[in-house]
Amino acid sequence: MGMLVTMNAVAMCTFGAAPCTLVVLPTNRVLVDTPAANIMDSKPIVNFPTFGMCMSMANPTVAAATAAALGVLTPMPCVPATAAPWIPTSPTVLIGNMPVVDNTSQAICSYGGCITVTFPGQTKVVL
Repeated sequence: MGMLVTMNAVAMCTFGAAPCTLVVLPTNRVLVDTPAANIMDSKPIVNFPTFGMCMSMANPTVAAATAAALGVLTPMPCVPATAAPWIPTSPTVLIGNMPVVDNTSQAICSYGGCITVTFPGQTKVVL
């Protein structure tokens, strides 16, 4: 198991222009300096604010802007569209009766982007 993902972790989408800071609400009541995330912490806007600009042609706003620009890729503001939970890599470790999100977990955007953790937020391990 890798490092736990906590509040203020940094995530990046393959079609996003900028990283975003993950928001983990304290509803699970598990703290590792800050609230720790489980796989259900994957809601658009609530957990993933934005990745800046989206460059995925599967995103209808990007496709429309690109068509209007005669085929020149035109990024549009990112509104994450994660419809499924994180894909866990440590299914036996639970927080709030759900598997934890660690630094190797991934989330998938409906527009084709793969969201990965670049900084998990956990900075020390206590054994």
